[in-house]
Amino acid sequence: MNEKVFNVLFLCTHNSARSVIAEAIINREGKGRFRGFSAGSMPRGEINPHTIDLLRKMNHPVDDLRSKSWDEFARPGAPQMDFVFTVCDSARDEVCPVWPGQPMTAHWGVPDPSAAQGNEAEKRLAFAEAYKGLSNRITIFVNLPMTSLDKLGLQKRLDEIGRSLPKTA
Repeated sequence: MNEKVFNVLFLCTHNSARSVIAEAIINREGKGRFRGFSAGSMPRGEINPHTIDLLRKMNHPVDDLRSKSWDEFARPGAPQMDFVFTVCDSARDEVCPVWPGQPMTAHWGVPDPSAAQGNEAEKRLAFAEAYKGLSNRITIFVNLPMTSLDKLGLQKRLDEIGRSLPKTA
């Protein structure tokens, strides 16, 4: 019996930090049951070097990660998404494309580590905190009993995950 693989898209404005981190986390934590993607409304075109450094230190593969537009996932032939999560407040407030298949959506806002001020250690800490917050939410998400929740119950749980405050160091 083949279990369904759920496609999950994480959106952020620049697709250079939070959404990329979430993509990497779900691809590992989803253990083949979830396939993660990330995109941005105004992609920066490159991933923040602190993002790559953090993901490498956390033993995530980074070679296939890239900054891309969310338009890529609204085109014919794109993978059909089951879930779409915004991870930054500005992306939540933007008009998103119409996603084929009407995926379930939720907002899981996390502070932008790219905006962190201070010395190098403080900037790296901001990235680590974003990682931890996203990891906590994604771990809860991938462990939801998908087959036993109806659509309304699942949406309620997705919204609750987004309202939970990420735990910081």
